[in-house]
Amino acid sequence: MTSGFRAGFVAIIGRPNVGKSTLVNRLVGHKVAIVSPRPQTTRNRILGIVNRERAQIVLIDTPGLHRPESALGRLMMQELNQALEGVDVLALLVDASEETGAGDRFALDRVKQFHGATFLLPNKIDAIPKERLLPLIDAYRREHEFTEVIPISARTGDGLPLLVEKFTENLPESEPHFPADQFTDQPERFLAAEFVREKAIAATRQEVPYAIAVLVDSFEEGEKLVRICATIYVEREGQKGILIGKGGETIKKIGTAARLELEQMLGVKIFLELHVKVQPNWRDNSALVRLLDWRAQMERLSGE
Repeated sequence: MTSGFRAGFVAIIGRPNVGKSTLVNRLVGHKVAIVSPRPQTTRNRILGIVNRERAQIVLIDTPGLHRPESALGRLMMQELNQALEGVDVLALLVDASEETGAGDRFALDRVKQFHGATFLLPNKIDAIPKERLLPLIDAYRREHEFTEVIPISARTGDGLPLLVEKFTENLPESEPHFPADQFTDQPERFLAAEFVREKAIAATRQEVPYAIAVLVDSFEEGEKLVRICATIYVEREGQKGILIGKGGETIKKIGTAARLELEQMLGVKIFLELHVKVQPNWRDNSALVRLLDWRAQMERLSGE
């Protein structure tokens, strides 16, 4: 590798539902994190790798900052704390279209504790009049001296070329951390579970999306076909009925949508079998919650 190549880690934090996963997917150019309008969709820290001719930016998508009230919430905040260890840049993403709230201030406090380069990224600038942006930026600048302030729209891509340029400038000269053709650290097994969860969230409402967990029971790779069997866990019988739907209509819809997206990603035919099980109060079950971390899943599988 010639001198001048830069590589490093950028963690993106913010309160729930500000667009972190949308931003990571857009910058990477591949879907590595599921997206939903419902808060706290991201439960694990996820690496998305941006490869450029003279740089490799390893983005860390983190769960939305919130005060944990369950074993799941504690896992999510543990994931975030681990994500901030050893990163080169910390980027605070805020929703410019909404008023600043307690969650934003909580996230800002975390930025103040960081000793490296910090970015302020007002997001969704396509959804607000330009005159609203400057007061927002001034308010944050009074609280913290950011290395860079770059207004963006993760949805439209506005501001993202400049963002990549500034991320690169603040990374150390280094060999790349991953091969140039790799765009995430997540195994296909975990991505399959996440895609099923995304479609299940989209197909349900009210409290059901927050009660959904997905574990892949088997992932068998053939030359022309991948067979996947997964279980969707919920907390109550009523939620199970909603997921299955009348005559199995909803679970079929979920399976079809997840299968089509997986086929597009993997480039092979997928046979996807889904089951729904009730696990009362699983969000407070530390053992089951730990299984939701794909690293723990892979450790378990390697020991079988």
